[in-house]
Amino acid sequence: MFLNSKSAPYSADLRHGGVKLEQNWPLWRRVLAFFGPGYLVAVGYMDPGNWATSLAGGSRYGYLLLSVVLISSLMAIILQSLAARLAIATSRDLAELCRDIFPRSINFCLWVMAELAIIATDIAEVIGTAIGFKLLFGWPLPVGIAVTTADSLLIIALQRFGFRTIEAIIIGILGIVAVCFTIELALAHPDWQAIVNNLVPNSDIITNPDMLYLALGILGATVMPHNLYLHSSIVQTRPLGTTTSERRQSLTFATLDSTLALALAFLINAAILILAAASFNAAGRTDVVELSDAYSLLSPLLGSQLAPALFAIALIACGLNATVTATLAGQIVMEGFLGLRFSPIIRRLATRLIAVVPAAWVAIIHGEQGATGLLVLSQVVLSLQLPFAVIPLVVFTAQNKRMGEFTSPIWLSIIASVIACVIVILNGVLVKNLLF
Repeated sequence: MFLNSKSAPYSADLRHGGVKLEQNWPLWRRVLAFFGPGYLVAVGYMDPGNWATSLAGGSRYGYLLLSVVLISSLMAIILQSLAARLAIATSRDLAELCRDIFPRSINFCLWVMAELAIIATDIAEVIGTAIGFKLLFGWPLPVGIAVTTADSLLIIALQRFGFRTIEAIIIGILGIVAVCFTIELALAHPDWQAIVNNLVPNSDIITNPDMLYLALGILGATVMPHNLYLHSSIVQTRPLGTTTSERRQSLTFATLDSTLALALAFLINAAILILAAASFNAAGRTDVVELSDAYSLLSPLLGSQLAPALFAIALIACGLNATVTATLAGQIVMEGFLGLRFSPIIRRLATRLIAVVPAAWVAIIHGEQGATGLLVLSQVVLSLQLPFAVIPLVVFTAQNKRMGEFTSPIWLSIIASVIACVIVILNGVLVKNLLF
């Protein structure tokens, strides 16, 4: 079961020993060798789409939606641990297993759904990064959008220097984002008691259609479907071992990596919502839903010229970071489901251009307000795509014939099944509200 299956050409360049690891290394060194994939996954959980939904939620409803950020993050931690478990048990990623098991017609539909999720992510990255360039440098939105068309080529170029180099750059940029929000929260002086109280869900989230729409946007921005395909592939950049004990150790290290990384993502996402609640909602500005409005109001409300600059820098950093997720996930999804390999440059440019067209059209015709609306909508689209990735993952990891000794424990399968059901039900409520 532990033999490395033949994978698609591009993935094979990275996987199955792409990062050096020796079993005779000290424990701390082996643990550090597994740190990296979780942070590449985590950047997708704090992209510009998260900013739009968390900013709108914090300014409109204060700290009330913090519980949604927490629950979404816990869901993400569990689902990403299942993705790592699947890879370590089978030496296949989720997309490859779907191709192995499902008929071609179902695989094609699942591939289309995954591509829609990646395009939605790309739209969020394009708009968010372009807005960041406008805020920091004064560039018009169409110029910023044009610049973002080429930034993904930089990520492809960095792959020449090895997977560890990409991971180091990503972690470094995440550090910049964390520092920016730490300073901004110190300037905002949030209500910490209200923060603690609102970590518990409120029934209004379900009964209020507007609040539910934002809550599902936060869910879609936090639990991202293509990240499940991505994680199940890039965790295999580490030698996972050939014996059961070695694989169990690899599972422990990989789970620790993703859990810590997603805990950091939760703190950053919560910081965005808390900043909006403490700065805008507390001042009676419940109408702040656009990133530019937030930027212009931070200085007078917090009394510091530093706050808006940090806001724009962190926004650009998150957008550039999230490009890595979409770049790698797009290639993994296409190769896994269809067994096709395109040049990474052609593949990436095609996906980015599909995202640029609607983003540019909305920005030119409707301006920044329309672009922000498209940003939030892209996150709801992501939420609607979730079941198509989550359900196969939960089913596969519960199958003893496929997973062997790494089959998910009954308690974990039950929790994962509940998460899948909650996602399906909430999406059903959302569709009903949108239609009627």
